[in-house]
Order: sequence, then structure tokens, then C-alpha cells
Amino acid sequence: MQQLLVQPASNGGEIETYGFDLLGFQVKRLAPGKQVSEQTGDRELCIVILGGKCSVEGAGIDWRSIGERPNVFSGLPYAAYLPISTAFRVTAETECELAFCYSRAHRAFAPRLITPDDVEVEIRGGGNATRQINHILKPDFAADRLLVVEVYTPSGNWSSYPPHKHDVHNPPFEVDLEEIYYYKVDHPSGYAIQKLYTPDRHIDETMTVRDGQLVVVPEGYHPVVAAHGYNVYYLNALAGSARSMAASDDPDYAWVRQTWTDKDPRLPLVRRMAGAAR
Repeated sequence: MQQLLVQPASNGGEIETYGFDLLGFQVKRLAPGKQVSEQTGDRELCIVILGGKCSVEGAGIDWRSIGERPNVFSGLPYAAYLPISTAFRVTAETECELAFCYSRAHRAFAPRLITPDDVEVEIRGGGNATRQINHILKPDFAADRLLVVEVYTPSGNWSSYPPHKHDVHNPPFEVDLEEIYYYKVDHPSGYAIQKLYTPDRHIDETMTVRDGQLVVVPEGYHPVVAAHGYNVYYLNALAGSARSMAASDDPDYAWVRQTWTDKDPRLPLVRRMAGAAR
């Protein structure tokens, strides 16, 4: 079975696939002036700027001084979408933490810079299952397979709830998607708890996840709760059988949706940074 809770290497050479057929993921931390040069090859790529400012250059690409938040808890994201067969270079202008989200792909689309103004913010759920979704690569985004969102779960709240799964190709009700969760927590001692289980319980794991760790979701239901006192962020990258995020709830818990009558007033946790250039 795939290892489900991992510590991704920083600035590693080989793309980590964690046993997936489509997805790959890397975290790169760059000091000012440092560069990364790559070729996407048979993968499309979304670079999410978790913190810092950088430039991305390549054939037909010249995006300078992108990024405005120092960390994920201080503002909305910048991201860069790069299609297959693209040579590029990233240069850090400040200390940078960058998430490289890859998916194997066949079709080429135009490269695109995603700015905070392009990011759709959704407040989802209700009560203590209210969370913030920042949509970066939505199903209607011009890409082959890759989907990317950020999720903010306030202290004590649940997300990915009711527990849902997307491991069967049965559109429009559910599609088969590989998924990763890359976590950041707003204090070093904080943590989240993520459960991953299948209907027949051949997977049934409960994991304590800390800042900088990654959870692999090959199948099954996968709810999350943030430890009281700590706000939790995770970056989701998904790819699979269709450009859709259709999922099915665990029928034992689907009724919870009917009890949500209000939203948590703490949300949104992050907004466009005050005074940022538009």
C-alpha cells in the first residue's frame, strides 16, 4: 500500500509521485537570487507561491516579481500554470517557498499567470465545518488534467466534511481523482488530524499531520479537523478521469449538511493583502 503520510523533500531532484499514476509534487525553498531551471516534459505544472516573490521565464513567458504574501496565512495566492513541453526558469527575488504540482498530460494549453484577482474564494460548509476554499485551477480552467485549490480550516473546525470520496468514474455524480494534501499550520506546535478510510475498511487510518507534511489520498473518504487553537492550511492537487471535482458523501454522515444553518464568522481567514498592487 502507498505510504499515506510523508515528509516531502525540499529542493529534491526527482519528481515525487508517491505511487500515483498521474500526480507529482515537490516543495522548493529558494534563497534570494537562487534559480530553478526545468522542462515540464510530459507533465503540466502549477507552481503555487506559498510565500515570497519570484520571476518565471521561458518561451513566451516573462512574469516578473510575482507573489505578495510572505506565507499562506497572510493573503491570496499567485500561481503559474505551465503546459507540457515547456522549458522554464524560476528566480527567487525574496525568500520563497514554492509548491510544484504536476500531472501527466497529453494536451498542451497556453501558459497562464494566476493572480489573487483571478482566485475565486468560496466559504463552504456551515457551523464548525465552515472552511475557506481558494480556487486556483478549477474544472473550467484550460488545462488537461490538473486541478488545484487551497483550503483554510479555522481552529477547531472540520473540513472535507461530510467525509467524501472520488475514486469511481461515475459522472456526473463522482469521478476518479488522485489527490494530495500539503499542510501548513500557523504555529509550529499545531497539527491537524486527517482520517482516510474506504467503505470496506481495507484502508482505515487516522493521521496526526504537522506543518510541511503531505497526505496521499489514493481512494476513500478523507475528512480533516484542525486542532483547537491552530488554523490549518492545505494545498490540494488533483488529477484523474475527468475535469470535475464531483464526489460522493459517506451516506452515514451526509445528513449533517441539513444541520448547517450559519457560517463561522471567522471566515474568510485570508483576503487580498491590504495595499497590494492591482
